[in-house]
Amino acid sequence: MNTYDTIISFAKKTINEEAKAIAYLEELIDEEFAEAVNTIHHSNGRVIITGIGKSAIIASKIVATMNSTGTPAVFMHAADAIHGDLGSILIDDIVICISKSGNTPEIKVLVPLIKNFKNTLIGITSNKDSFLAKEADYILHAFVEREACPNNLAPTTSTTAQLVMGDAVAVSLLHLKGFSSKDFAKYHPGGALGKKLYLRVSDITTVNEKPKVAPDSDISTVIVEMTEKRLGATAVVDDNKIIGIITDGDLRRMLTTNTSFDGLTAKDIMSSNPKRIDHKALAIDALDRLEEYGISHLLAEKNGNYAGLLHIHDLIREGIL
Repeated sequence: MNTYDTIISFAKKTINEEAKAIAYLEELIDEEFAEAVNTIHHSNGRVIITGIGKSAIIASKIVATMNSTGTPAVFMHAADAIHGDLGSILIDDIVICISKSGNTPEIKVLVPLIKNFKNTLIGITSNKDSFLAKEADYILHAFVEREACPNNLAPTTSTTAQLVMGDAVAVSLLHLKGFSSKDFAKYHPGGALGKKLYLRVSDITTVNEKPKVAPDSDISTVIVEMTEKRLGATAVVDDNKIIGIITDGDLRRMLTTNTSFDGLTAKDIMSSNPKRIDHKALAIDALDRLEEYGISHLLAEKNGNYAGLLHIHDLIREGIL
């Protein structure tokens, strides 16, 4: 077996072993899981998630997922907790502690302290007979038979199982809260989804150049305007009212149908009644219109007046497409 075949074989084996472990987690979702999630849902506090080593990294990721889906969460490293960070836990907070073995020294020190604070403690562990499992109010059983690591040492399958269990909690809470895509966008205003829900045509056209020519402008004026504004088109306006558009395609058609350009004006080569959109329309609606008509440009209007030009590349740049 050559080197590439060996790599492919080990990679597939790793994925297969982790996939089996994750599939088994479905059988471990029970009423205790539901009670734990319901407790979080009805809590007036935040979710504090803690762990040590690789479990701490997973805890941090679950915190990020919860925060982005409407459940306020805070990461607390188990080692730092016993050196002052316990002060970040408020009376109504729920603590989730993640540990594969549930028996690490840091966990054995931390858990009694949390219990003294009277906070609800949820454990995510592979070992239901562990110290953490026995002390926690609720256990989310993230059992794995062995790690994908051939030495059964490096946290691989176990951390994947922890992450999936955390996702199961976060998504369950999302459904209980009725958390919608619009809610999600509030926490991701700079992401693609946020832009689809909030970015408007005017947000783009106001920073774009605004190419325009008069109906009687000669062809050289048209070409200069399109070249300088670099949007591949120009509006043709009369008293700031849109009457047409000239695109690169219109110029190419002009070249193939005319041997002389003397006397030609913008109105002679423009496309009349071009597609347009209100400047306050959502950018995603502009994309729908571009795709519907199979065009690359839309002219924006404000109160019936020319307000700018939108190119499909603008939407690609913004991550809308």
